[in-house]
Amino acid sequence: MLKKSLSTGQLNLVRHCSSSSKLEKIRERLANGPTFQDFVQDSDDLRDDWDYEGKLKREKGDEKRLRLPPWLKKEIPIGANFNKIKSQLRDLKLATVCEEARCPNIGECWGGGEHGTQTATIMLMGDTCTRGCRFCSVKTARKPPPLDPNEPTNTASAIASWGLDYIVLTSVDRDDLPDGGANHIAECIKEIKRQNPRIFVECLSPDFRGDINSIRLIAESGIDVFAHNIETVEKLTPFVRDRRAAYRQTLSVLKEAKQINPNLVTKSSIMLGLGETDEEIEQTMNDLRSVEVDCLTLGQYMQPTTRHLKVIEYVEPTKFKHWELKGNDLGFLYTASGPLVRSSYKAGEFFITSILKKRQKYQQTKNDIPK
Repeated sequence: MLKKSLSTGQLNLVRHCSSSSKLEKIRERLANGPTFQDFVQDSDDLRDDWDYEGKLKREKGDEKRLRLPPWLKKEIPIGANFNKIKSQLRDLKLATVCEEARCPNIGECWGGGEHGTQTATIMLMGDTCTRGCRFCSVKTARKPPPLDPNEPTNTASAIASWGLDYIVLTSVDRDDLPDGGANHIAECIKEIKRQNPRIFVECLSPDFRGDINSIRLIAESGIDVFAHNIETVEKLTPFVRDRRAAYRQTLSVLKEAKQINPNLVTKSSIMLGLGETDEEIEQTMNDLRSVEVDCLTLGQYMQPTTRHLKVIEYVEPTKFKHWELKGNDLGFLYTASGPLVRSSYKAGEFFITSILKKRQKYQQTKNDIPK
């Protein structure tokens, strides 16, 4: 995502790795094939910090908003790196989901944190969506402004200047366009790869109303990771997402992308705290594995404004740990699960990078073998 959300455990781990030598050790561990748990501090180590006697779940008919529990309160570091990225994005007329979705990790990601890695999630096709999901604070309109023809070049130039190894692109939905904007997104990806062939690109893709030709444009654009979020369990989907964003359609998009390009790493995300049951969460995870989704993130839903869906429950960190272990049992390549985890995730990106590099090395070795 380059924008990336870290749970409390991962933030502590990163802070302990402030020196460049320690960061190199982490990368060495990645290269040697660790599990994702190597990045996550065990929940038992932090349990004392999670003791909280406040109310975590709204009862039926209760209209009061829940108070934020301590594990969701964090400082927002803002410094020179943050201001530099914000200024550059404004100059190039680029939008980020970090700002539009009011992500709580924006200071950590844009400011670089103590490990110095600047990250941001570029949102393509402007800042106005044609859909109106009840959990999302991105602006909506039936007919947003026309696409910027300079966006592919501007996006690629900005990313190249940041010197990143991994970038995540997301976008608004553009149901007003015949192809949903698929060709525009594909051109952005191709230009990024042209300017920096070594960078890994993740695309958090729209569903394009299930159109297979649009899905094909993205899957064959040169991306490395195809992401599309299922967001919530099937029963809650009609109440949480726009009516055009169907649960089964999301599964179909992820399945089609993998079938079109089996080399893709596929990824999805679930928000918790909207009133779902444990059985429904597990069923959603099983559904995602049934269409061969490789990577999964689970995070806490946070109400962006008073107009949006209220939080039904603040899920405790120990429960997130439970879903992380369940994801591993189900066979996901990695499961990032924590209160502040978002669909794009720093440690996850390092892990995916390791997977992709190993695949590249294997393919190169295979090609070098005499026929």
